[in-house]
Amino acid sequence: MKLLLLVVASLVAVCLAEPKPAINEVKSNQPLQKPGRFLSLPVPEKCASRPKQFSYRGHNYFYSAHVPALADKRVDWLDGRNICREYCMDLVSLETQEENNLIFRLIQQNDVPYIWTAGRLCDFKGCEGRPDLEPKNIYGWFWSNNREKIHATNQIPNGWGYNPWSKSGHKKIPQPDNAEFDINQTTESCLSILNNVYNDGIGWHDVACYHEKPVVCEDSEELLNYVSATNPGIRL
Repeated sequence: MKLLLLVVASLVAVCLAEPKPAINEVKSNQPLQKPGRFLSLPVPEKCASRPKQFSYRGHNYFYSAHVPALADKRVDWLDGRNICREYCMDLVSLETQEENNLIFRLIQQNDVPYIWTAGRLCDFKGCEGRPDLEPKNIYGWFWSNNREKIHATNQIPNGWGYNPWSKSGHKKIPQPDNAEFDINQTTESCLSILNNVYNDGIGWHDVACYHEKPVVCEDSEELLNYVSATNPGIRL
C-alpha cells in the first residue's frame, strides 16, 4: 500500500514550455503551452518486454533511436519521461562519473546530437522559499526520477575528475546560462546532453523543456517494484 501511495503521489501535474538543443532552433515568441499533463503510469506488458540494450550496476538502459518503434521520435522533456515510464523506466540520471562516461560514449560512438536526461531545475510550486536551492542556477538542479539533488553546477562533483556541465553555450559562458530567457522569456529548466553544438565537445546544458529530442531510459526501481507488487507472477 505504501508503494502504491508513493507512485500515485509522484504523478504531478506539469505544464512545461520547453526548447530544442541549439539556440538557433528556438521560437522567437514564447511557445504555446500544452494543457496540463501528468506523469504516465507504467504498462506492465511493456515493462516485461522493455528493451535492455546495456546495463550498469543492475540497471538496464536503452537509447530510443535504437528501438524500432521509437526510432523516429523526438519529444519534449515530459513526453520523454512518459515514454520511459511506460516501460518501468525513467529518463537517465547521471550520479557517477562512470555512468556519465557510459552515456557520453554512447553519444560519441553513435554520433547522437543530443538527448534528454532526468535533470530538472526546481523552479515550480514547492521550490520557493528554499535557501538550500539558492542561487537556483547553482544549487537548484535535481534528478526528477529519484528526487536527488544534483551537485553545485560550478564545482567538480565529489568523486569526479571533471565538471560535466559544458564550459560554453549560446552566451559563450559556462552552463547553465538560461540563454533562451533573453530571447523569449522561456526558462531553460531541463538538463540535456549536447554533442558539440557550440564547439564545446559533449557536455551538460540547460535547455528549455519544450525542445524535442531522443531519450535514454534507465530502469526505475520504484516503478518496477510497483508493477511487481500489483502483477503477481510477472517476469521483469
